[in-house]
This record gives sequence, structure tokens and C-alpha cells, in this order.
Amino acid sequence: MKTKEAYIEVDPGVELYVQDIGTGDPIVFIPGFTFTTEVFTEQVEHFSKTHRTIVIDPRSHGRSTITVQGNDYVTHGTDLQKVLNALKVENATFVGWSFGCLTAWEYVRQFGTDHINSLILIDMPPKSLSLQQDEDWVEGPLDDLAAAYTNYLRNPQGQRDFISAYATGVMVQRELKDEELTWLVEQSLKTPYYIAANLFASGLFSDYRKEATQSSESVPTLFIVAEHWAPTAHTYLRKLTPQTSVKTLGGHLMFWEHSEKFNELMDAFLEKNR
Repeated sequence: MKTKEAYIEVDPGVELYVQDIGTGDPIVFIPGFTFTTEVFTEQVEHFSKTHRTIVIDPRSHGRSTITVQGNDYVTHGTDLQKVLNALKVENATFVGWSFGCLTAWEYVRQFGTDHINSLILIDMPPKSLSLQQDEDWVEGPLDDLAAAYTNYLRNPQGQRDFISAYATGVMVQRELKDEELTWLVEQSLKTPYYIAANLFASGLFSDYRKEATQSSESVPTLFIVAEHWAPTAHTYLRKLTPQTSVKTLGGHLMFWEHSEKFNELMDAFLEKNR
């Protein structure tokens, strides 16, 4: 099956790279912080056999335009709506990974859920920072995240070191081959460090708890969370989004490392909510 590729203008001079393959009910995959369409290769191959499968490089990611404007998740939510309009996509299942979940929630904030069929949210709390560490599911301690912003996202080598440490410590559960780690780092470095810093700050200071609750009450929603913080995430989501289904699998990049198991979870959810 041939992949259709397109560049869709979302602002004057700013184009987003989009892959569009297959027919049927649409699924839209949104990659996380500084990553690209390529991380979803196994999902595209699997789901394009039964669904219209769309994957987006957000602005300043991958093959999309690098721009100093709009590198925040408010703009990314608007960009998503413009892409869906251009492709004439309605009633899609959104699959957001990591900060890609923020794009999905921002879309909900701006445009509601009338044109969303369901949501699959991969390993991202709706509010990244909290001082209530014992109660809330968060990205990490404030001091650690501040140090990452201050010490790493200041030059290309810092970004390289940050992603390397995150990939080996959080993303996967096995030892990465050298070529795998190199590939992951190269994916991230397609977004320049000064834009990565903007995105990092925008993501960490976001608060989509209201939208997470609202969307989970309006459309079928599945959270898939990594094993390393599953107990905290499950407890937190039971309070914030009690109607949400929550599953646990692997590390932060579980859909890449455990693609067959992940695809089975998605298949079961999609079948139940057709």
C-alpha cells in the first residue's frame, strides 16, 4: 500500500509534513517532544490495513518547517485542526504520545470533542508539574525538570545528552543497540535545541486536567501508561478521569519496543468503540 505524503500549510510559510495511508475510520498519530512520524512505523504498517492512518510531524519537528514562531502546544492544537480540515478528516481517533497528548487536549480546549471519535493517550499526565508529589502523577520533581531545561537544552550537545539519558533510562526497558540509540537521538535533533527548549517549557507549564476530565466524559478514552509509574498513574486517573480505561505496558516508548502488544491493546479498544 502506497503512503501518501503531503505538506499542509498551517501558517504563511509554515508547512507540516503528513503521511496518509489506508482507508476506513481515521486514526491520527501525534508524536511527542521533538520526535517524528517515524516512531510510529509499526503502528502505520498495522493499522493502515484496516483504517485511514494519518501521522503528523508537528511544526519544527521532522520534515515539517523549522520556525521560531508557534513552538507551543496552544499553536500545535490549532495546527492539528488545520491539518484535519485540509484532509477532510472527521470523527478520528487521536493517538497522542507524550507531549503529543497536550496537542490532543489543546484541540479539545479549542474545538471540543464533537469531531473526535475516541482518544488514546500514551504515557502523559495532563499536568506536568505539581508540588503534591505523593498524590499526583507528574513528569518528575520540579528541581530535576528545571535542571534539564537549564543545563541541557542550551546547545545541541546538551539536547543530545538529555535525549540519550531519557532514551536509556525511561523510554525502553532493554539495553538499546548503539544504532538504535543513535537513531532516537537523531530523531530528536531534527528539532533545534532552542526550539526544543521552548517546547519543553510549554509542555511543563501546561495544565489540561479540565480537558482530560471533559474529554473522558464525552468520548471513549484509553490511557496507556508505562510500568515505572503505573501505580501512581492509575490512582491519579481513577480520581481525575474515572470513566477512562487505563492499561499498563513497558516504558515510555512502549509502542515501539512492544509494538505487537501495544497494537493489540489499540485493536481491542478500537473494536469496542467502533
